[in-house]
Amino acid sequence: MTRALRIRGLLALAAVALSLYIALTVPVHLGLDLRGGTQIVLETRPTATAEADSEATDRTLEVLRGRIDALGVAEPTLARSGSNRIVVELPGVQDPAEAADVLGRTAQLTFHQVLGTSTSADNTDEPLPKRPRQQVLADESGRLLRLEAASLTGENVKEAAARLDQQAGAGWHVTVDFKGAGRDGWARLTGQAACAPAGEPSRRVAIVLDDKIIASPQIDPSVGCGSGISGGSTQITGSFSADEAKELALLINGGALPVPVENVEQRTIGPTLGAQAITASAWAAAVGTGLTALFIIAVYRLMGVLAVVALACYGLISYAALAALGATLTLPGLAGFVLAIGMAVDANVLVFERAREEYASRHRPSPRSALTAGFRGAFSAIADSNITTLIAAGLLFFLASGPVRGFGVTLGIGVLASMFSALVITRALADHAASRRRLRRRPRLTGIAHTGTVRDRLTRTQPHLMRRPRRWLAASAAVLALAAAGIAVRGMDFGVEFTGGRLIEYTTATPVDPDRARTALADAGFPRTVVQTSGDNQLTVRTDRLTNAQAAAVTDTISTLTDQADKLRDEAIGPSLGEELRHGALIALVVALGAQLLYLAARFRWLFGTSAVAALAHDVVILIGIFAWLDKPVDGVFLAALLTVIGYSVNDSVVVFDRIRDLSRSDRTPPFAAIANRALLQTLPRTVNTGMGAAFILTALVVLGGDSLADFALALLIGLAVGTCSSMFTATPLAIELHNAASCMRARRW
Repeated sequence: MTRALRIRGLLALAAVALSLYIALTVPVHLGLDLRGGTQIVLETRPTATAEADSEATDRTLEVLRGRIDALGVAEPTLARSGSNRIVVELPGVQDPAEAADVLGRTAQLTFHQVLGTSTSADNTDEPLPKRPRQQVLADESGRLLRLEAASLTGENVKEAAARLDQQAGAGWHVTVDFKGAGRDGWARLTGQAACAPAGEPSRRVAIVLDDKIIASPQIDPSVGCGSGISGGSTQITGSFSADEAKELALLINGGALPVPVENVEQRTIGPTLGAQAITASAWAAAVGTGLTALFIIAVYRLMGVLAVVALACYGLISYAALAALGATLTLPGLAGFVLAIGMAVDANVLVFERAREEYASRHRPSPRSALTAGFRGAFSAIADSNITTLIAAGLLFFLASGPVRGFGVTLGIGVLASMFSALVITRALADHAASRRRLRRRPRLTGIAHTGTVRDRLTRTQPHLMRRPRRWLAASAAVLALAAAGIAVRGMDFGVEFTGGRLIEYTTATPVDPDRARTALADAGFPRTVVQTSGDNQLTVRTDRLTNAQAAAVTDTISTLTDQADKLRDEAIGPSLGEELRHGALIALVVALGAQLLYLAARFRWLFGTSAVAALAHDVVILIGIFAWLDKPVDGVFLAALLTVIGYSVNDSVVVFDRIRDLSRSDRTPPFAAIANRALLQTLPRTVNTGMGAAFILTALVVLGGDSLADFALALLIGLAVGTCSSMFTATPLAIELHNAASCMRARRW
């Protein structure tokens, strides 16, 4: 056994063992659709005008979203209700009272210079210079301190984080980094305090949260008078527990609420999906995953078995990472997680197909040497395709918020886990198996000692698909125009997450089964209605915007399920995906596309980067257009599917372009179109096998998953098909045409 193989084996065992420990010890949070949670209704205090009330409520909602979901993986639901109420639904909350307290706090953070001590709050017992806007507050030990007016506020803070200092034994503390004018302001504030003698109260700086001094650190003697602490960073210490430090960091990062809020209602709510829908979706996921595993084993034999083992490890590692981050798993999230397992097979297929090529070329006489060459040859394609996805994931995390940021987190985890499982776990297993004497005698058992059905047929026929690239581009343009026509003619049917809707709450004489209510409302013409139980004999119905006649029809339908149904509340609710979140998501997507273009241009050529990003935009428009023609809702579930397509769509194009680059380096004499055609044919087996692996899962979700996942899986299935075709018949022909145009321009210059 070689040293490299031992290292890979140890890394694989360590990662799997740690992931297994986390999976068994860290409880996973289930979303509102699977388990329900706590509903809290907050009411903002009125301001001067109705317009100001509306703006303050909208801003308060966004601040609350930042407090609840810093990483974007908690999956809460926040929406306006009426003019000045905010409905917050939190999945899996253990202590609703504590959550309500955190949500309602105003979190006014200020930084003050300490002027001295005082023996009473009225400032009369100690002669100190009179200054405007002074205040007296008790510090951590109960001593009264007189404070100068605030020099800095929470608006000057860039970021706060809870950290554990194990080496110094200081325990938990909160680091605060300032931004903009706050960096100079912190240096000025600490410079003024440093002018006081060591040990004097006036050498302190008080950090005040909601009119309470949470820390008043003494300025270190090394800091000179007037110079202050540069760097724009400080620490808040105070014997915090882990939970206290994290809560404080959360409040500082979330910012201050524009207006005070009052907790007017709090209750436990049931899941938005019924048990039948959840069971059907679980069966669909299991069937799809099983079919994908059988397909991979049938195509790649022993290597397929090892790839399935590696994919199981991938699923375990990804699950453990999400559990460690405290992610909340919803039904679409779980379906996307299962799909990611199917997509993660791509790296394994790339390696195995490259190994087949090496073995068939007769330059590699043994399966092990062919595998080694396959891993080496496929590494650049794996790295480039995954790095482009990581770029998109990173920018979604840093520039977006809410569920879009959460998607960036889960996408990044999936990509890193996929690369680790393919390049470390699969390789360790494959190298160990290929070195066995029995397999050396029977190489066909490995699954890489033959070229495969698709490659054999392509070798015999040698089709020249790229002979007329403009025809493919014309066909792509026609499909694109048809999709755009659907958007223009039919329009997009935005769901309640984007447009808002109506919330009706009933109290019933007898308990009503939410599954029966969902079925009855769907039969009455309201298929998108969300039904939840809340409290004893209470039922909440959330739907799209309704006319008064439609609302009456909803009430009549509920009344048929019980002896008596009284309406407790009937209010318009705002979108849960607010304007600020949508704006941030759009900016993040545009920047991500630009960053992918720059990376691909640097790694390949500008024409490859342009072609790949153009194909990605082509895929997005077609997916939206098909949903417009089918009159399918564009809601939060569709947004998740669209982001998944964007995250993975560029991979196929990168694989083809990577092969074009390899062939161009080895032989520059053939025309570019011939090289592109050859690359397309060589990578086609990988494209087919990867697409089939994901298609099994998606088809099972569409057919067996029920209404709750049908649209989500359909969007992904369309995106998979369109993305596969566009990499071959949009990105590649476009690269050829751009290459020809660039060659003509160079010829004219000469």
